[in-house]
Amino acid sequence: MAKPSGSVCNIDCEYCFYLEKEKLYPDAKRDWRMSDEVLERYVRQYIEAQDVPSAGFAWQGGEPTLMGVDFYRRAVELQKQYANGKEITNAFQTNGILLDDEWGEFLADNDFLVGLSIDGPRQLHDRYRVDKGQKPTFDRVVGGLEVLKKHKVEFNTLTVLQNHNADHPLEVYHFLKEIGSGYMQFIPIVERLAGDEPEDGLELVHPDYDGKAKVTRWSVAPTQYGRFLCTVFDEWVRQDVGQTFVQIFDVSLGSWLGQDASLCIFAETCGSALIIEHNGDLYSCDHFVYPEHNLGNVRDLSIREMVASPEQRKFGQDKADLLPRYCRECDFRTACNGGCPKHRFEPTPHGESGLNYLCKGYKMYFGHIGPYMEVMANLLRQRQPAAGVMDWVRARDEARAAGPVPDPGRNDPCPCGSGRKYKRCCGTAVAADLSIDRGRVQS
Repeated sequence: MAKPSGSVCNIDCEYCFYLEKEKLYPDAKRDWRMSDEVLERYVRQYIEAQDVPSAGFAWQGGEPTLMGVDFYRRAVELQKQYANGKEITNAFQTNGILLDDEWGEFLADNDFLVGLSIDGPRQLHDRYRVDKGQKPTFDRVVGGLEVLKKHKVEFNTLTVLQNHNADHPLEVYHFLKEIGSGYMQFIPIVERLAGDEPEDGLELVHPDYDGKAKVTRWSVAPTQYGRFLCTVFDEWVRQDVGQTFVQIFDVSLGSWLGQDASLCIFAETCGSALIIEHNGDLYSCDHFVYPEHNLGNVRDLSIREMVASPEQRKFGQDKADLLPRYCRECDFRTACNGGCPKHRFEPTPHGESGLNYLCKGYKMYFGHIGPYMEVMANLLRQRQPAAGVMDWVRARDEARAAGPVPDPGRNDPCPCGSGRKYKRCCGTAVAADLSIDRGRVQS
């Protein structure tokens, strides 16, 4: 992931964890643009480091449009120069405010996939996503969206879930469908604020920070996050399977099919989602831009060398090696794998360190979707479309509306059609739901 403008942005989202990274680069106020030299080194080295027939570039920020269209024209030229027969793709994450016809033409002509950051309808979006003058940005973001539609640029939406919009799941989901988003990402924001000023000056602290720190007021709460996902899922699984694609639902279905997680936070190990700063510094991860995770600079070392370094290998393997016993024994381990290491700062019920702050929300979500995922996974194994789950849900809802339906016995065939006994299939998800409910009552 490339951040050619570093943390420089044209808006001032209160929850943004990246704006304060400018403290790591005090000279960036006058020299914040990625130079042509660094750009060329990055493009060449990144393509060379790919041992596969394609290379995907992801441009983020800060706000990447601040670099201007010509910067990306140059990037595309360099990609063609160094492609060496490889297929090159580009993804671009933006707040949309600076998008105009010149941008639209360029993005369309060069097949960029654009991620548009939008947090829901006006009153939800403008709660935190304001400009430097603290004025709302919703209308300008929607204007950027209209540019993308006008030029037929492929786009998806990225919605940050925070303590405000997460209480309005259907309002957010329906709004995103209304504006034409067929591909949605819901990203939970979880940050901790240092009680004392850390040595590096960064107030939003590293997960291993051992000083006083508290979760920020804008962070989404664990059960709030779980309820959001479950509520949106219930709507989606009844109306939109095969029509609207929600990243976390797709990734979860892959886990139920026994596939490796395609989203880094749910992978067993990590370390393959590095980021390059405007000056060429390479960091272990977008969420770990701290001095201790600076692997070097592309002026001095190649990307391949830094990715293969002992430091980066340890960073990636630590996700699995430091997983607490509570997580190792969890029914949802293969779907979750402890979540993002950035959020693993809570103690387990046994007092062991490293539990994900969002654990209760994940358990709520994975336990809730289990029966539906079993049906979809079984349909796909039979080479049938997963959308068939909507017929199953409809029939089940109608049966329940007609009167009480006795639960299957533990050794009865599972009603999802998997061919397994209920206790070995959807019964495990029901048990997990009951366990979560008891935990809520006890707490």
